[in-house]
Amino acid sequence: MSSKPAEIERIRHITEPAQELLRRRLQIDPDFAGNVLAEAIESMLRNEVVVAQLLLRDIANCTIGFPALARETGIMEKSLMRMLSAKGNPQANNLFLIIDALQRLNGLKLEVRAG
Repeated sequence: MSSKPAEIERIRHITEPAQELLRRRLQIDPDFAGNVLAEAIESMLRNEVVVAQLLLRDIANCTIGFPALARETGIMEKSLMRMLSAKGNPQANNLFLIIDALQRLNGLKLEVRAG
């Protein structure tokens, strides 16, 4: 049986390279960032809100950062971090502010189509 600190270290060791890969890809590939943002919105439409929140968090954190997102949305940085966590409960108007800011600051434009 492994100890809790050892298990946490093992998980961190596994996920850290994946997070760094995601960060690099989001920073250098606007199409990829746009696809991740589109997936976040599609997740919301499928009522997979936590998935959407975590994807939005990754995009914000890996591209513009929470300080810039806070300035653009007028929402305090710590509130944004809480909203976009697995336990967050953002209001719809805040999600739309976040999505709008992420589009503008990353040079993205999403369009909705019925399918």
